[in-house]
Amino acid sequence: MSEPTILRPKSLKAFERGGGARTTPLVTSKLGATAFINGITEFGPGAKIPWHFHNCEESVMLLEGEAIFDIGDEHHELSPQDTTFIPSGVPHRFRNKSETQGMKILWIYGRMDATRTLVDTGETREVAAEHS
Repeated sequence: MSEPTILRPKSLKAFERGGGARTTPLVTSKLGATAFINGITEFGPGAKIPWHFHNCEESVMLLEGEAIFDIGDEHHELSPQDTTFIPSGVPHRFRNKSETQGMKILWIYGRMDATRTLVDTGETREVAAEHS
């Protein structure tokens, strides 16, 4: 059985994602999680991640800053605590609206083996593999 755990993101290792984004994994299989994974991604000023989709549902909450959430042809401005629900297979991306301030999101995937597929290249990787 897994043990309850308190995670302190400031003391955990962050992984560079490229394009001005870096991710800190939080709840993962290493803690004994069996149903979901989550983490925090920080975006530098003007940073964005490429269009992608996942093999599972995803929810993202904006923690800090101002974001633009692109999904299909729609572009939504997000403020702190705004939360998204993204069904499996739906292309999307997040962008930092500010050119001077950082932005931070909390993401949650509904599967342990969540994957990210880049729309432009078709490359698919397990999300957990990006954090090792």
